[in-house]
Amino acid sequence: MNQSLEIAQIGNPILRQSAQFIHNIQDEHLQQLIDALILTATGKNGVGIAAPQVSASYRLFIVASRPNPRYPNAPEMKPTAMINPRIIAHSEKMVKDWEGCLSIPGIRGLVPRYQTIEVEYTSRDGKLSSQKLTDFVARIFQHEYDHLDGIVFLDRVQSSQDLLQEEEYQKRIVQNCDRTG
Repeated sequence: MNQSLEIAQIGNPILRQSAQFIHNIQDEHLQQLIDALILTATGKNGVGIAAPQVSASYRLFIVASRPNPRYPNAPEMKPTAMINPRIIAHSEKMVKDWEGCLSIPGIRGLVPRYQTIEVEYTSRDGKLSSQKLTDFVARIFQHEYDHLDGIVFLDRVQSSQDLLQEEEYQKRIVQNCDRTG
């Protein structure tokens, strides 16, 4: 399964289902799925991807922040598989920022998310990990975590005026950041 996987698109019922808890982390199929998710996210310029997005209903996602054409200012981090993740605490402060989704191509939305979260997850080698995540990486985690509960970023947008077509987003937001940042 060392290949890029097909992305489920909005309207596919799997994107609206709650994903299953994973019991056997060392299962060979699961380990292959993790590798394929990393390959798929990288190949599609994603900074994260959840198993339901490739039609696998498991509580698993990858956080793989790095600068790329879709997110030129993303911080660099090693792709991390997060199995059976949980948010155990969060800041009161919420921040709105732009999000896109491989399952909803061509659209960006201004989404409110907690600025800081504390999370727990099991790593691909079976170790329980806990981390404090902030800003963009916290946003990725929350976006992918939503996928495990059948929620997409469009459900979190507060107004239809907070939506942009990808090309417009690139012109107005990304190019503007490049000039001012």
